[in-house]
Amino acid sequence: MNMTDSPLPLLEMRGIDKHFGGVHANKSVDLQLFRGEVLGLLGENGAGKTTLMNILFGMYQADAGTIAIEGRSVSNHTPADALALGIGMVHQHFHLVPRHSVLENLMVGEPGRRGILDEATARKRLHRIGSHYGLELDPAREVSELTVGEQQRLEIVKALFRGAKILILDEPTSVLTPQQTEGLFQAVRAMVADGVGVIFISHKLHEVLSIVHHVAVMRRGEMVATVTNDDSVTHRRLAELMCGRELQPLTKPAVERGRALLRLANIIVDGGRGHLPKLHDVSLNVHAAEIVGVAGVSGNGQRELAEVIAGVLMPSSGRIEVDSVLVDRASPRIMQQHGVAYVPEDRIGDGLLTTLPLSDSMVLPRVHQSPFSRLGWLNGQAIRQFVKQQIERFDIRGAGISVRTGMLSGGNLQKALLARELAFNPLVLVASQPTRGLDVAAVEFVHNRFLELRANGCGVLLISEDLEELFALSDRILVMYEGRIVGDLETKETTPTAIGLLMAGSTEAA
Repeated sequence: MNMTDSPLPLLEMRGIDKHFGGVHANKSVDLQLFRGEVLGLLGENGAGKTTLMNILFGMYQADAGTIAIEGRSVSNHTPADALALGIGMVHQHFHLVPRHSVLENLMVGEPGRRGILDEATARKRLHRIGSHYGLELDPAREVSELTVGEQQRLEIVKALFRGAKILILDEPTSVLTPQQTEGLFQAVRAMVADGVGVIFISHKLHEVLSIVHHVAVMRRGEMVATVTNDDSVTHRRLAELMCGRELQPLTKPAVERGRALLRLANIIVDGGRGHLPKLHDVSLNVHAAEIVGVAGVSGNGQRELAEVIAGVLMPSSGRIEVDSVLVDRASPRIMQQHGVAYVPEDRIGDGLLTTLPLSDSMVLPRVHQSPFSRLGWLNGQAIRQFVKQQIERFDIRGAGISVRTGMLSGGNLQKALLARELAFNPLVLVASQPTRGLDVAAVEFVHNRFLELRANGCGVLLISEDLEELFALSDRILVMYEGRIVGDLETKETTPTAIGLLMAGSTEAA
């Protein structure tokens, strides 16, 4: 452990209290962080972790409590003040300007010298940080061209660029491959060796245990435990601390595979002039009472596959059938009418409208149909009744029907999205990264819903970068590489190693 012997904490939060209307998000929370320490901050979705960190970063003001940085009291500070104090935060949803370069994103908000931006010095600092921490980035590349992993790397570099001595990482590995995750952890270890204190928020318990020194656990707004990461700390113990109960192991009963509910034949999606196709000659079947997993490193056509099936993206050529009916010129509304439900990977950008009340977000795609409207007139009572039923059925916490959707935690946003799509008994569900960023209890809930759909004869196409999830749920696993399906394997007849080789483009694994 690299913590200094100084008894003075780098960060001390005492008695932090925060209300949002009738929701008590933080209840007299205490937290300490020392130099050269990685502190894991765990809890169910909606437990108050992100609220606490947003208070630290100055995005919210606490109703009560104190914050001290290296013994110096801090109050009523803004994010700009937090940056000046050496607090950096990498959010789940990145705060980058897509049309600007890496270097321009780093320099946003920097004062420069005598009012003139100093690109040469910024370029040198970027190179120094990149080489020291293994976070290299091309300063000239436009952010829109970066992979999700590279965008996250830029967010971390941006915090270090501004002199962060406290770095908050909120679900930092939810969009990373295992190799990228290990690269991140190497960078974190290098930061810790330099005395940076890191607060690591994650639901991936095996990753938490591999990187943190101490674990602080929150439940329903309260800090319920702080433990040293030693041999006594197990996945099961952390899960029980987070949930307040013992989680039940997943059981997948045997069911008889039914008729083909979804068929794709020779689907092609062009990549634009000078680019390879995003989907190339893709054919697949999904049957009733079957979960078909789709594995692949992010960016190998999974998103385009989901959007073609959902009617969001029009293929250049190919054929789509739903329950033996040819779908010509698909659109989201037409695919809904054929019984296809869609849970997109970007729950903020593509799934729910965060500025609207939850009641609007949860009926918007079907607001044109009964019982939500008739002859162009909205039925407010039917909308309210529907949303209340889904909140109760899916245990969407901290949410009345009128709460602004963006106020929900990531896990509760995902529950709201699932509730909306599953409420209409779909024939086929296309779910992309449905448990990304969810806590262990929410993952258990989602997995059980998928198994219920399977038992009831629904066909599920599950796109996930979590191989453990795919092997737990899927009857078959398809592997995508460079826009093609390079493997179609019965789950019980393959291994994670074989799937991983296919994901990396190995032909011998097939």
